Amino acid sequence: MNAPCDATIEVQVESRSAMDERINAAVEEMKGLALQCRTGGILVTRHEPGRFTVAISDSVPYGYTEQRDYRS
Repeated sequence: MNAPCDATIEVQVESRSAMDERINAAVEEMKGLALQCRTGGILVTRHEPGRFTVAISDSVPYGYTEQRDYRS
């Protein structure tokens, strides 16, 4: 079975405590996929306050997690 290496988890939160908890859970889930895919690292992107995506990205070296902030 092939891993969904292009999977993205969207995280939407309203509080800081929920943000940390939900992003950490999404990163842990992506770590499992990254181990199967071995095509890139994990990219956490903040799109706006309270809205994030967590994905495997070939722009991040395998074994690393990076954050980007695209809030206006």
